[in-house]
Amino acid sequence: MKKTIKYTDGEIQKFSVVEDFLPSPKELALKEESTKITISLTKETVDFFKSEAKIHHTQYQKMIRNLLDSYVDKQANL
Repeated sequence: MKKTIKYTDGEIQKFSVVEDFLPSPKELALKEESTKITISLTKETVDFFKSEAKIHHTQYQKMIRNLLDSYVDKQANL
């Protein structure tokens, strides 16, 4: 037999509101214009991103692109 949960009146615990950080469906549907380039990176850098991409089940090129996009966004908003 399952244990019954008994709810009582009173404070549960302190909590904090988390800002909505997810992009809207509209933003996810849009494809941004991209430009193909050739870039030389150190073997250590490529190995790092390949290893992390494997852990997170994504493409290492996408991780590098997102890193660069984040950098540009931050610098543009200074």
